[in-house]
Amino acid sequence: MDVSVNAVMRRGLLRLSTHRGAAVWMRRYGMRLGAARFVAGETLDECVTVLRRLTESGFETNTTLLGEGVGDAETAGQVTREYLAVLDRLAEERLPTRLSVKLTHLGLNVAPDLAHDNLARLVERAGTHGQFVRIDMEESSRVDATLDIYRRLRDAGSANVGVVLQAYLRRTGADLEALLPLRPNLRLVKGAYLEPPDVAFSRKADVDRNLVSLIVRSLREGGYTAVATHDDKIIGQVRAFVREQGIARDRYEFQMLYGVRPQLQRDLVALGERVMVATPYGADWYPYFMRRLAERPANVLFFVRNLVRR
Repeated sequence: MDVSVNAVMRRGLLRLSTHRGAAVWMRRYGMRLGAARFVAGETLDECVTVLRRLTESGFETNTTLLGEGVGDAETAGQVTREYLAVLDRLAEERLPTRLSVKLTHLGLNVAPDLAHDNLARLVERAGTHGQFVRIDMEESSRVDATLDIYRRLRDAGSANVGVVLQAYLRRTGADLEALLPLRPNLRLVKGAYLEPPDVAFSRKADVDRNLVSLIVRSLREGGYTAVATHDDKIIGQVRAFVREQGIARDRYEFQMLYGVRPQLQRDLVALGERVMVATPYGADWYPYFMRRLAERPANVLFFVRNLVRR
């Protein structure tokens, strides 16, 4: 598909991800039409079944309760309590699954201190179970608050917490340099939000180039690097670099999304690579699903085929 068509399609799908009317229709029919490929169910019980299957197949896993943009402290508290229950359930099931959370789901839109305190509860509970919590990155307007909360937790002695940096943002190189003294556990991704050109690279080639540069810089510095991509070329470049530099396999991993290129995931595991599958669940799956459609045209075609069959 033409690059310009891809760009237009991506912008349209990202706009639809916040469209209230489309969300209502999709929540009614979308799981049957293809969303279930990318979402491990609407309940924790359904998700646990998927997590166990993936673990038994040799994958690392993480999970997240889908949702974002909470607008009041009471709801943020409810989400936090549900996440605490998730951590306890994972420990009970003896699943080595990590947790990923969005700070706007924990109250960042209400107050940064509220999101910090809720996240700190999760990180503390995770620590008692030997678990790890990743702070997802959201739109560019929330990067400063997110990185500030991450630093506060690290300064308080929490080692079982990591964060995400997005290669499409022009600022990310400087953000990485500022974090490197912490020897952080980082997930490096391309990025999946709609941003203006003065904030984010608009050309795929520039985003790809920046992502590889960030990965190389992170790997050289000795922290832990999670390479989140389904791009064959970038995966090949990373694998060649770690071999050339003698970087141990306990210093990095590849991270991919549930339902996206599962054969590639299996192939990498067979080659001895550590592969973590991001396995979300929950009823509020619509924005997540639309961002997955926006990332790859093949995902859109999969959805359209299911729609036509109905």
